Amino acid sequence: MNDDYGKSTIDAALADPPADCRRLLVGFSGGMDSTVLLHRLATDRSFAVRAIHVHHGLHPDADRWAQQCRNFCERLGTAIDVVRVHVDDQSGEGLEAAARHARYAAFADSLCSDECLVTAQHQDDQAETVLLRLLRGSGSGGLAAMRALRPFANGWHWRPLLAIGRADLLAYARQHELEWIEDSANADIRHDRNFLRTEVMPVLNRRWPGAAAAMARSAMLLAESEQMLDEQTAHRLAQVQGLDPHTLSVPGLQRTTSAWRARMLRRWIDALGLPALPAAGIDTIERQLLNARPDAVAMFRWRGVAVRRWRDLLYAESVLPDLPEDWQAVWDSSLPLKLPTGACLRLLRNEAASAVAAPEPFRVSRRAGGERIRLPGRTHSHAVKNALQEFGVPPWQRKRLPLVYAADGELLAVGDVLRSARAQAAGWNFRTDERLEPR
Repeated sequence: MNDDYGKSTIDAALADPPADCRRLLVGFSGGMDSTVLLHRLATDRSFAVRAIHVHHGLHPDADRWAQQCRNFCERLGTAIDVVRVHVDDQSGEGLEAAARHARYAAFADSLCSDECLVTAQHQDDQAETVLLRLLRGSGSGGLAAMRALRPFANGWHWRPLLAIGRADLLAYARQHELEWIEDSANADIRHDRNFLRTEVMPVLNRRWPGAAAAMARSAMLLAESEQMLDEQTAHRLAQVQGLDPHTLSVPGLQRTTSAWRARMLRRWIDALGLPALPAAGIDTIERQLLNARPDAVAMFRWRGVAVRRWRDLLYAESVLPDLPEDWQAVWDSSLPLKLPTGACLRLLRNEAASAVAAPEPFRVSRRAGGERIRLPGRTHSHAVKNALQEFGVPPWQRKRLPLVYAADGELLAVGDVLRSARAQAAGWNFRTDERLEPR
């Protein structure tokens, strides 16, 4: 192999960074792959580079590895942050996956708004990912494997080496006499990826030289196809999504095919930032929710999230608690009121209302039944139950709406859904900010 070959292929890979991205945060484990990437970026001088090493605390040599990374960066003149994380090995997802989640959470916390995260996954890693996902029964999106560029945190995650084989990186490392960390755990074939790397890929490459490159190319072609499908999925999803992005039209979904519905549902959940639908989720929604009676409240729940059917809509949201039946509070409204559900109730006053004295303390409680409210533009009061039905508020949301009363006992508002004529005339707006994280 030509001594300059590894360098030239790496330079070609780094020649097309994300648009306007010249400040890079390099994920630096100290292994051969990330050592080569950091060395080339730091010596290239085309980028402002700093490194991050995640200390998982899982290996007896973890402290020594962190110091070795510091020493390497000092010789390069590159800043480095060493971040210790806690790996939840009781999560049920496996130690490798738990460590990865902790690592990328650390990357996201460290990434500045004007930076791009860069990691050193390469062609052989891509081939292993394709095989792993094939064995898990993934569809085209999964088999597209790792993308060279993807949105991440408040910026981008760039993997520039996906078309470069491990052999080229090794040639570069030897040419520049680099030293790197060899993790003995990489030889433990109890881990699926290690088994593929040490037992399966050598056999495939002996029978089909270039197997890794072929699989990586297939992943790239699938990614291109997936992008086109994603664009069509987004177009179809927009046609059935309500003004509230957490809702989808059931009749609209029923007018499309089951294959498109599956893609639309997954994209909907992903766009809302909710945990991905499990494998059985699509089938359950098809059978139990789309075919449910409109007057039923059918639900599929996972990881603190629920998709519910009510009337002709699907709703997706985090599962939040109801207000306790006997709860009530006195609120002076100068500060937000924290509710037992974890939400906050705020008073927003318009300019006219801000010029007058603050209102007397409000009383806040949960619905007990039989309450009435006089709405703006109406001559008589309405039962709160009927008004909530008229405004299309789903039953499970009604149980966590706080009722706000004036000092004289008149009902002024039901959460931020109903506001009385008196509250409107006074310029009082009530807003309930619900917590977003799943329980």
